[in-house]
Amino acid sequence: MDCNYFKEFVLDASKYNILILENSKITLNLIKSSFKPYSYTLYYANSALQAKAMMEELNIHYLIVNGNISLENDFELLEYIKNSGVKTFLLTTEKTGKTDFYYKNGIVDCLNKNNNFEFEIKQLPQMIEQIERNKSRSILLIEKNNTDSNELKTIFKNRNYDVILEKNSTKVLELLRVKKIDLLLLNLDYDNTGMDFIVQNKRYLLDELKICVLFVTENISNSIVRDSLKMGVADVIKTPYIIEEVILKVDRHINNKIESEKLMCSTQLLQQYKQTVDRSSIVSKTDPRGVITYVNEAFCRISGYKEEELLGKPHNLVRHPDMKASVFKEMWDTIKKRKEPWIGEVKNRKKDGSSYWVQTIINPILDANGKILEYIGIRTDVTDIEKTKEYLQKQFSITKNNFAEVMMLSKLYEEAMNKSNIILRVNKDKKVVYANDSFYKLLGYTQKELIGKPYSMIKRPDDIKEEDIEKIWEAIEEKGIWKGELRNISKKGKTVHFISTVVPIKNAKGEILEYMGIRQDISQVVELHEELEATQREIVYKMGEIGETRSKETGNHVKRVAEYSKLLAELYGLSSKEAEILFTASPMHDIGKVGIPDAILNKPGALTSQEWKIMKTHSVIGYNILKNSKREVLKAAAIVAREHHEKWDGSGYPRKLKGEKIHIFGRITAIADVFDALGSDRCYKKAWKDEKIFQLLIEEKGKHFDPTLVDLFMNNVNEFKKIRDKYKD
Repeated sequence: MDCNYFKEFVLDASKYNILILENSKITLNLIKSSFKPYSYTLYYANSALQAKAMMEELNIHYLIVNGNISLENDFELLEYIKNSGVKTFLLTTEKTGKTDFYYKNGIVDCLNKNNNFEFEIKQLPQMIEQIERNKSRSILLIEKNNTDSNELKTIFKNRNYDVILEKNSTKVLELLRVKKIDLLLLNLDYDNTGMDFIVQNKRYLLDELKICVLFVTENISNSIVRDSLKMGVADVIKTPYIIEEVILKVDRHINNKIESEKLMCSTQLLQQYKQTVDRSSIVSKTDPRGVITYVNEAFCRISGYKEEELLGKPHNLVRHPDMKASVFKEMWDTIKKRKEPWIGEVKNRKKDGSSYWVQTIINPILDANGKILEYIGIRTDVTDIEKTKEYLQKQFSITKNNFAEVMMLSKLYEEAMNKSNIILRVNKDKKVVYANDSFYKLLGYTQKELIGKPYSMIKRPDDIKEEDIEKIWEAIEEKGIWKGELRNISKKGKTVHFISTVVPIKNAKGEILEYMGIRQDISQVVELHEELEATQREIVYKMGEIGETRSKETGNHVKRVAEYSKLLAELYGLSSKEAEILFTASPMHDIGKVGIPDAILNKPGALTSQEWKIMKTHSVIGYNILKNSKREVLKAAAIVAREHHEKWDGSGYPRKLKGEKIHIFGRITAIADVFDALGSDRCYKKAWKDEKIFQLLIEEKGKHFDPTLVDLFMNNVNEFKKIRDKYKD
């Protein structure tokens, strides 16, 4: 898709004025509380007369009005609202029949005081944001009945949608060539060719243009619903319809389309990041045995090999005989046994026998179980620096007669080092005695600010402790050198990442005079890697939210489940990396719901045995969506999707796994999901009180849930409540 078209919507609430006409102090305080976190400007009126005067004087964008005191007998105010263009929310106790009248006469939404009123009031800021977001979205109505079509057009235009009315489906294709349409609402009762039109143009409309299609018909039958859903139609609405139902369904499907666009654009962005790494670095991948599975153009160029000459060959094809075996032993111990990144300089041999040097980071890629899937190496060419060093080492094997030449070469070497590296030297007391221009420029310090000052004054991130720095000094004392990654914070507050080598400078007696650090800035590579990981997490999150919004659950449900799962994983003793993987993967526990029909997913009453059988397939659907990924987060998400409905005693689904045969990720997510689901309103139930939820968890200990996890949850229940309070709906 064209991601230039899609832009993340950001509402500047400070630009909007809201007038509130309400005589109940309780309701008024509830409205004020709902808008408190936002920067909207609120005005208040005590009567319809005062409200009309204020709307004439002020630039009012939204009106919240108590219909019982203002509109019941004041049709003049209703007519004024309709003609003014002010978006109006009506607080009412009227039944559905009367609310349809209000929708047709310019009211944006009706909030019923008898049903979930407090919840709806708290949603008012989000409703306003929804209506403002609608300005960028278009709806095409294909409807031959002038009365129905004009009513719907008025209602959706009042909700800020760009609405186009077309009476003949055959003219739609011509329109779509010049106009982007998000949703198509087609009345089958007045256009017998409508169904055929969608069938004939399915690939263009649904697959290529990604238009969301809704059918409206009086003659709903099982065959029409089945055929519609099979061809990709999003929903079928029965006439005569309730206007509020149509509004809610259109809004929901438009929002799902927006989330799908976000997901597609994030995926495109991730691919572009990969291409950026390929263009800016020397990249290769191998399987767990060290056999090359991928090389980029830069790798082929520097090594002199063609891609087909490298793929399927062991990576030691480019190994230079000058490299000590101990270096590769340490490398394999790091990436294979400890499963950690290895950083260092490697001398390689080209196809023609000549050599080249690369600064290398090799990272093992692991699945959810910690098994190595592949290795990826990202490199920077440092051949010029290393060849200069080799040359000078040979030149320093001299007699006293060559002293002047040595001094000249020494200065040349120092100059080359200064220009191509970031240099810092400290004395034995760890006070700065020298830094080159590159160091000053990168971290923002001046010579006056650094020279003679303790090395510790150079800021570093909070997660790097003093004991970590002490370990570096101890390694230098013990081994005579330290290599690794350092992070500092510049004067402007930016974190700078370095690959650094620190060595002691000694006199002829072997006494340490000072320490020299030679650094290279790898911030761009690190930031790119972090961006890649963040994009992957966002994609997983958005996919999880899509699954939840289909069942009318909020995005905060997946956020809470993720936070609960991470906390419970840490309490259970999983590593920080495992807890982070579960945190990222758990939002997708119900992604399989995208394959469950709306009629079952959002049914307010109890499911039939056949419907329940279909509902349970969502765990396998989710697993099948994710199972073939080689990415550890998505593999973990596949496990969570399939196993979070298994039960400790073996009575769960889909595979009736028992006890520890259920993956720990599935056992943890099961508790997190149930705790949040029971404490939230759903289409088929009201939220439970805490006491009832905790009683169920205790009763199901050893039956539904892992008993150890239940104990950990109950012993730390206040921490879980804090998460719930932080991410309230």
